[in-house]
Amino acid sequence: CLVYAGTGLLQEVVYLVSQGADPDEIGLMNIDEQLPVLEYPQPGLDIIKELTSPRLIKSHLPYRFLPSDLHNGNSKVIYMARNPKDLVVSYYQFHRSLRTMSYRGTFQEFCRRFMNDKLGYGSWFEHVQEFWEHHMDTNVLFLKYEDMHKDLATMIEQLVRFLGVSYDKAQLESMVEHCHQLIDQCCNAEALPVGRGRVGLWKDIFTVSMNEKFDLVYKQKMGKCDLTFDFYL
Repeated sequence: CLVYAGTGLLQEVVYLVSQGADPDEIGLMNIDEQLPVLEYPQPGLDIIKELTSPRLIKSHLPYRFLPSDLHNGNSKVIYMARNPKDLVVSYYQFHRSLRTMSYRGTFQEFCRRFMNDKLGYGSWFEHVQEFWEHHMDTNVLFLKYEDMHKDLATMIEQLVRFLGVSYDKAQLESMVEHCHQLIDQCCNAEALPVGRGRVGLWKDIFTVSMNEKFDLVYKQKMGKCDLTFDFYL
Protein backbone atom coordinates (compact mmCIF):
# COMPACT_ATOMS: atom_id res chain seq x y z
CA CYS A 1 0.00 0.00 0.00
CA LEU A 2 1.61 3.23 -1.06
CA VAL A 3 0.29 6.65 -0.23
CA TYR A 4 1.36 10.27 -0.47
CA ALA A 5 -1.23 12.06 1.65
CA GLY A 6 -3.35 11.03 4.61
CA THR A 7 -0.85 8.30 5.40
CA GLY A 8 -1.73 7.78 9.06
CA LEU A 9 -5.45 7.69 8.48
CA LEU A 10 -5.42 5.50 5.39
CA GLN A 11 -3.03 2.97 6.91
CA GLU A 12 -5.41 2.39 9.80
CA VAL A 13 -8.42 2.07 7.49
CA VAL A 14 -6.55 -0.36 5.22
CA TYR A 15 -5.41 -2.39 8.22
CA LEU A 16 -8.97 -2.54 9.56
CA VAL A 17 -10.40 -3.67 6.22
CA SER A 18 -7.67 -6.14 5.32
CA GLN A 19 -7.49 -7.77 8.75
CA GLY A 20 -11.14 -7.44 9.78
CA ALA A 21 -9.74 -5.84 12.92
CA ASP A 22 -11.55 -3.95 15.64
CA PRO A 23 -10.81 -0.20 16.06
CA ASP A 24 -10.05 -0.76 19.75
CA GLU A 25 -7.34 -3.22 18.73
CA ILE A 26 -5.59 -0.53 16.66
CA GLY A 27 -5.62 1.78 19.65
CA LEU A 28 -3.55 -0.75 21.59
CA MET A 29 -0.91 -1.39 18.94
CA ASN A 30 1.83 0.52 17.18
CA ILE A 31 0.28 0.61 13.73
CA ASP A 32 3.59 1.80 12.21
CA GLU A 33 5.12 -1.56 13.11
CA GLN A 34 2.38 -3.32 11.15
CA LEU A 35 3.00 -1.15 8.07
CA PRO A 36 6.75 -0.44 7.77
CA VAL A 37 7.95 2.33 5.47
CA LEU A 38 9.80 0.99 2.43
CA GLU A 39 12.43 3.74 2.19
CA TYR A 40 13.18 4.15 5.92
CA PRO A 41 16.35 2.58 7.39
CA GLN A 42 14.25 1.17 10.24
CA PRO A 43 13.06 -1.57 10.31
CA GLY A 44 14.93 -2.03 7.01
CA LEU A 45 14.44 -4.08 3.86
CA ASP A 46 15.67 -7.32 5.45
CA ILE A 47 12.88 -7.21 8.03
CA ILE A 48 10.30 -6.25 5.38
CA LYS A 49 11.34 -9.23 3.25
CA GLU A 50 10.68 -11.54 6.21
CA LEU A 51 7.07 -10.39 6.61
CA THR A 52 4.48 -12.99 5.67
CA SER A 53 2.15 -12.40 2.73
CA PRO A 54 -0.01 -10.42 2.29
CA ARG A 55 2.30 -7.65 3.46
CA LEU A 56 1.20 -4.07 4.07
CA ILE A 57 4.02 -1.63 3.29
CA LYS A 58 3.98 2.16 3.17
CA SER A 59 5.95 4.51 0.96
CA HIS A 60 6.00 8.11 -0.20
CA LEU A 61 8.28 7.39 -3.16
CA PRO A 62 7.38 8.49 -6.69
CA TYR A 63 6.00 5.76 -8.93
CA ARG A 64 9.22 5.51 -10.95
CA PHE A 65 11.25 4.63 -7.84
CA LEU A 66 9.00 1.81 -6.65
CA PRO A 67 10.07 -1.85 -6.89
CA SER A 68 9.69 -3.53 -10.29
CA ASP A 69 7.07 -5.94 -8.87
CA LEU A 70 4.70 -2.99 -8.64
CA HIS A 71 5.45 -1.81 -12.16
CA ASN A 72 4.92 -5.34 -13.45
CA GLY A 73 1.55 -5.67 -11.73
CA ASN A 74 2.70 -8.35 -9.29
CA SER A 75 1.85 -6.26 -6.21
CA LYS A 76 -1.10 -4.01 -5.41
CA VAL A 77 -0.77 -0.27 -4.88
CA ILE A 78 -3.20 1.95 -2.97
CA TYR A 79 -2.47 5.61 -3.64
CA MET A 80 -4.23 8.46 -1.87
CA ALA A 81 -4.13 12.02 -3.16
CA ARG A 82 -5.35 15.06 -1.24
CA ASN A 83 -6.24 18.49 -2.55
CA PRO A 84 -2.93 20.34 -2.50
CA LYS A 85 -4.09 23.38 -0.55
CA ASP A 86 -5.10 21.28 2.47
CA LEU A 87 -2.06 19.11 1.92
CA VAL A 88 0.43 21.97 2.16
CA VAL A 89 -1.18 23.25 5.37
CA SER A 90 -1.13 19.81 6.97
CA TYR A 91 2.43 19.21 5.77
CA TYR A 92 3.51 22.55 7.26
CA GLN A 93 1.99 21.67 10.64
CA PHE A 94 3.61 18.25 10.48
CA HIS A 95 7.03 19.82 9.88
CA ARG A 96 6.55 22.17 12.81
CA SER A 97 5.45 19.37 15.16
CA LEU A 98 8.49 17.11 14.73
CA ARG A 99 11.63 17.76 16.73
CA THR A 100 13.73 16.23 13.98
CA MET A 101 12.46 18.78 11.47
CA SER A 102 11.69 21.70 13.77
CA TYR A 103 10.63 23.97 10.90
CA ARG A 104 10.37 27.55 12.14
CA GLY A 105 9.75 29.44 8.92
CA THR A 106 6.46 31.10 8.05
CA PHE A 107 3.66 29.32 6.26
CA GLN A 108 4.11 31.71 3.34
CA GLU A 109 7.72 30.57 2.97
CA PHE A 110 6.74 26.91 3.30
CA CYS A 111 3.97 27.25 0.72
CA ARG A 112 6.37 28.96 -1.67
CA ARG A 113 8.78 26.03 -1.29
CA PHE A 114 5.91 23.63 -2.00
CA MET A 115 4.92 25.47 -5.17
CA ASN A 116 8.57 25.51 -6.30
CA ASP A 117 9.04 21.76 -5.64
CA LYS A 118 11.61 22.38 -2.89
CA LEU A 119 10.28 20.02 -0.18
CA GLY A 120 11.07 16.40 0.69
CA TYR A 121 10.14 13.75 -1.90
CA GLY A 122 10.28 16.34 -4.68
CA SER A 123 7.42 17.80 -6.66
CA TRP A 124 3.90 16.98 -5.46
CA PHE A 125 2.61 17.95 -8.91
CA GLU A 126 4.82 15.38 -10.65
CA HIS A 127 4.21 12.78 -7.94
CA VAL A 128 0.43 12.84 -8.20
CA GLN A 129 0.34 13.05 -12.00
CA GLU A 130 2.74 10.13 -12.33
CA PHE A 131 0.43 7.91 -10.27
CA TRP A 132 -2.65 9.26 -12.03
CA GLU A 133 -1.18 8.04 -15.33
CA HIS A 134 -1.46 4.53 -13.85
CA HIS A 135 -4.84 4.87 -12.12
CA MET A 136 -6.46 2.51 -14.63
CA ASP A 137 -3.87 -0.24 -14.05
CA THR A 138 -5.53 -3.30 -12.53
CA ASN A 139 -3.07 -3.39 -9.63
CA VAL A 140 -3.54 0.31 -8.73
CA LEU A 141 -6.33 1.80 -6.62
CA PHE A 142 -6.22 5.60 -6.80
CA LEU A 143 -8.16 7.22 -3.96
CA LYS A 144 -8.88 10.81 -2.97
CA TYR A 145 -8.67 11.93 0.63
CA GLU A 146 -11.82 14.04 0.29
CA ASP A 147 -13.87 11.00 -0.79
CA MET A 148 -13.08 9.37 2.54
CA HIS A 149 -15.07 12.19 4.16
CA LYS A 150 -17.69 12.52 1.43
CA ASP A 151 -18.59 8.88 0.76
CA LEU A 152 -16.73 6.55 3.08
CA ALA A 153 -19.00 3.56 2.40
CA THR A 154 -18.12 3.56 -1.31
CA MET A 155 -14.41 3.83 -0.52
CA ILE A 156 -14.60 0.89 1.90
CA GLU A 157 -16.37 -1.17 -0.77
CA GLN A 158 -13.58 -0.27 -3.22
CA LEU A 159 -10.96 -1.38 -0.72
CA VAL A 160 -12.78 -4.64 0.02
CA ARG A 161 -12.91 -5.53 -3.68
CA PHE A 162 -9.35 -4.41 -4.36
CA LEU A 163 -7.87 -6.28 -1.39
CA GLY A 164 -9.87 -9.39 -2.20
CA VAL A 165 -11.38 -9.76 1.28
CA SER A 166 -14.90 -11.00 1.93
CA TYR A 167 -17.64 -9.36 4.00
CA ASP A 168 -21.37 -9.98 4.16
CA LYS A 169 -23.71 -6.98 4.25
CA ALA A 170 -23.84 -6.74 8.06
CA GLN A 171 -20.06 -7.07 8.37
CA LEU A 172 -19.55 -4.40 5.71
CA GLU A 173 -21.90 -1.98 7.49
CA SER A 174 -20.08 -2.63 10.75
CA MET A 175 -16.71 -2.02 9.08
CA VAL A 176 -17.91 1.28 7.61
CA GLU A 177 -19.08 2.36 11.07
CA HIS A 178 -15.75 1.36 12.60
CA CYS A 179 -13.90 3.40 9.97
CA HIS A 180 -16.21 6.37 10.57
CA GLN A 181 -15.24 6.27 14.25
CA LEU A 182 -11.58 6.04 13.33
CA ILE A 183 -11.77 9.06 11.03
CA ASP A 184 -13.65 11.09 13.64
CA GLN A 185 -10.91 10.34 16.16
CA CYS A 186 -8.08 11.11 13.76
CA CYS A 187 -9.61 14.39 12.60
CA ASN A 188 -10.57 15.62 16.05
CA ALA A 189 -9.41 19.22 16.40
CA GLU A 190 -8.13 18.45 19.90
CA ALA A 191 -5.91 15.67 18.63
CA LEU A 192 -4.38 17.58 15.72
CA PRO A 193 -3.38 21.23 15.29
CA VAL A 194 -6.49 23.11 14.10
CA GLY A 195 -8.07 19.91 12.86
CA ARG A 196 -5.28 18.94 10.47
CA GLY A 197 -7.35 16.14 9.00
CA ARG A 198 -10.42 18.11 7.96
CA VAL A 199 -11.29 19.21 4.43
CA GLY A 200 -11.15 22.94 3.68
CA LEU A 201 -8.36 23.52 6.19
CA TRP A 202 -6.59 25.87 3.79
CA LYS A 203 -9.29 28.55 4.04
CA ASP A 204 -8.16 29.39 7.59
CA ILE A 205 -4.58 30.22 6.64
CA PHE A 206 -4.35 31.18 2.94
CA THR A 207 -4.47 34.89 2.21
CA VAL A 208 -6.23 36.12 -0.93
CA SER A 209 -2.91 36.81 -2.67
CA MET A 210 -1.49 33.41 -1.66
CA ASN A 211 -4.58 31.69 -3.00
CA GLU A 212 -4.34 33.54 -6.32
CA LYS A 213 -0.66 32.65 -6.67
CA PHE A 214 -1.32 29.02 -5.77
CA ASP A 215 -4.16 28.78 -8.31
CA LEU A 216 -1.86 30.14 -11.00
CA VAL A 217 0.92 27.65 -10.20
CA TYR A 218 -1.61 24.82 -9.99
CA LYS A 219 -3.01 25.69 -13.42
CA GLN A 220 0.48 25.86 -14.91
CA LYS A 221 1.58 22.51 -13.51
CA MET A 222 -1.70 20.57 -13.64
CA GLY A 223 -3.34 22.18 -16.66
CA LYS A 224 -2.90 19.18 -18.96
CA CYS A 225 -4.04 16.65 -16.32
CA ASP A 226 -7.70 15.59 -16.06
CA LEU A 227 -7.37 14.79 -12.33
CA THR A 228 -9.69 17.01 -10.26
CA PHE A 229 -9.97 17.71 -6.54
CA ASP A 230 -12.62 18.91 -4.11
CA PHE A 231 -11.35 21.96 -2.24
CA TYR A 232 -14.62 22.37 -0.33
CA LEU A 233 -17.07 19.83 1.12
